[in-house]
Amino acid sequence: MTATTAALPPSALRPRKRRGTELVLLVGAVAISVLGYAQVGWAQGSPLPRGATEYGAGLAGLALLAHLTVRLGAPYADPLLLPIAVLLNGIGLVLIYRLDLETPADRAAPAQLIWSAFGVALFAAVVVALRDHRALQRRARLSVVAALALILAPIFFPAVNGARIWIRFAGLSIQPGEFAKVLLAVFFAAYLAANRDALVHTGRRLWRLTFPSGRALGPVVAIWLAGVGVLAVERDLGTSTVFFGLFVVLLYVATGRTGWIAVGLLLAAVGAYAVGTLEPHVHSRVSDWLHPFASIDAGRGPGQLAQSLFAFAAGGVLGAGLGQGHSLLIGFAVKSDFILATVAEELGLAGLTAVLVLYALLVARGYLVALALPDTFGRLLATGLSSIVALQVFVIAGGVTGLIPLTGMAMPFLAQGGSSVVTNWVIVALLIRISDSARRPSPGPPAAGSGTAEARAGAGAPARERPEGGAGTP
Repeated sequence: MTATTAALPPSALRPRKRRGTELVLLVGAVAISVLGYAQVGWAQGSPLPRGATEYGAGLAGLALLAHLTVRLGAPYADPLLLPIAVLLNGIGLVLIYRLDLETPADRAAPAQLIWSAFGVALFAAVVVALRDHRALQRRARLSVVAALALILAPIFFPAVNGARIWIRFAGLSIQPGEFAKVLLAVFFAAYLAANRDALVHTGRRLWRLTFPSGRALGPVVAIWLAGVGVLAVERDLGTSTVFFGLFVVLLYVATGRTGWIAVGLLLAAVGAYAVGTLEPHVHSRVSDWLHPFASIDAGRGPGQLAQSLFAFAAGGVLGAGLGQGHSLLIGFAVKSDFILATVAEELGLAGLTAVLVLYALLVARGYLVALALPDTFGRLLATGLSSIVALQVFVIAGGVTGLIPLTGMAMPFLAQGGSSVVTNWVIVALLIRISDSARRPSPGPPAAGSGTAEARAGAGAPARERPEGGAGTP
């Protein structure tokens, strides 16, 4: 510590809470969403769309509730996480409302707003109830049992569009795999944090790669294989891809061994080839990816992927304008799997880039939170939660642009899907709770003879772990 820093009073060394910055950004996020809602109405020829006031008031109320929760329950949290989530959620509601205008018999915007309200309520509950993210580490076994139960549940319900990923009852549809992602992230982070030394310093060397012992890695691999195996039976390719990517990312972060990335890519390639060749539902998606315009040549007209590519091309740089595109030609999945094509057609490359930058900022802030944390479990959990969002965006954007085969996932916050929007609000809540712990100042220098990390942790500040040494330090 320099002499200048030492001379400063303790209040000057404390990080700023930045709740005022968060509030200003939230006002901007709500204003942009309401303006987009009005623009859709103007494009349809009405001076102001019906329900604009109710929509604006509802979104503003949700943003205010979330802000007050963070201000009171996590005052040192990252000020960008919540505004980004509100803006993405608001843009998604605008796009779904815009598509509803062309499908009067299938109005999804009101239900999406209700699910968003439920997500914000759950967000507030997580921020208030979870006072320390490290409490989740003690519930790792419960998390993995609940995750496997959620993954298994859809097997007992009828398939929808070729996949068994939904639970339908009393007119409601729930996708349990969305919630399982968060629970598995908690389990992977807790297990890898507890067994990090064994994973790094034990095992056998094969060529240039050192593999951890089966005793250390076996349980987590077994849980991962069970989850992915069930998802393969259910034909939920998107969630299987996210689970696999999450497992490889956290294993790499925990061990610091780049070989795991190479092994992960190799296993992913082998698995994709096997499933794409043997499973008819997946094989059809691979065929559509390889030959997106084959249906036109066969006289059946453009399929969903072809229409999506047409929408991207028609948008140009600035787009056709909100409410003035024709992305509804994509078909039944335009509000879920292909909603990014609507962004590209009506907002153009500029709007699509802005949306992707928002996702990049959300993920980057999550990784920054992980870098600032003193405990291994918190670092792995923040990295895992951020990676879930990053992997979903890559898988969905890659599918609708023809980069990779379609997987049938929902774009975080943007697409229609109650389970998806609720799960993503829980992810943001956990990141906010973790960032509050990372940015919260220490209560002050400890008294003589009691300056241990454990004493500081008991006083309310997270204990900083000693460097654990070895090449595997994240």
